Amino acid sequence: MATWQSTPGAGFYPGQQGYPQPGYPPQQDPYNPGYPPAYGGNQPPGPGFVPPGAPPYGQAPPPGPIFGPGPQAAMYGTNYADDTVSGEVKGFEFTDKTIRNGFIRKVYSILMCQLLITVGLIALFLYHRPTQKWAMAHPEMFWICFVATIVLIICMACCTSVRRKAPMNFIFLFLFTIAEGFLLATAASTYKSEEVLLAAGITAAVCLALTIFAFQTKIDFTGLHSILFVALFIFILFGIITIFWHGKIITLVYASLGALIFSVYLVYDTQLMLGGKHKYSISPEEYIFAALSLYIDVINIFIYILTIIGVSRD
Repeated sequence: MATWQSTPGAGFYPGQQGYPQPGYPPQQDPYNPGYPPAYGGNQPPGPGFVPPGAPPYGQAPPPGPIFGPGPQAAMYGTNYADDTVSGEVKGFEFTDKTIRNGFIRKVYSILMCQLLITVGLIALFLYHRPTQKWAMAHPEMFWICFVATIVLIICMACCTSVRRKAPMNFIFLFLFTIAEGFLLATAASTYKSEEVLLAAGITAAVCLALTIFAFQTKIDFTGLHSILFVALFIFILFGIITIFWHGKIITLVYASLGALIFSVYLVYDTQLMLGGKHKYSISPEEYIFAALSLYIDVINIFIYILTIIGVSRD
């Protein structure tokens, strides 16, 4: 009759003598009490080892000695709960910052394309004599483009679907840029080329300085929307008065006020685009509206600087 061998190393199956069983009986595992290690001795826990009492995946561990100094701390980190919470917060901030940076790059890319189209049209009307004569011989084109700019800017400013849905938003913005560039080129063709180049250089320097100022300053201009609106309304009334009251001094004052108001608007629109620490901001989906606002600011600064140069030399 077969007998059961309980002597360590004597055998494992009934009736079989001398069958070696290394590591039998199993020894106690200090890393996981109550669970025998693999046959062959006491093995340290592997990569997938979970200490007893650990919380389920994705939950913060409870405070206790198991998450303090020791071999378990090397696997979970010195402060597992703080790393988990701060990781989520830091990840959210990083994502928001990445979206905002991409939005700024897209806005300035569109703005550069608009300015290149405008500069090209100005150069064509300024240096190509047949084109300049054709524009002078067809004044109706000026008024057609003038009405087109008003209609297009109202559509993009008031209709959310127009400025957000591609490719409709790019088509409307391209048409507005062509019409505005034609108006600006027609107006610039009445000045001397050196006056236009001087105005373009001053405008570029002023816009660059104001943009850097808007990026670096701690002053929040986004809360000045009411003041800027009132200033713009008074400026429009002043412009109506200058239609009936001509004069060199009043033209210089009007152009200087216009350049000042739209310089502040450039800082205001730039900070709206930046968001972050500022009180108000533009949604990243409104990249067409942001580019349109900056383009109008730059164009108006150029117009009023060109007016100041032209009046001071005439």
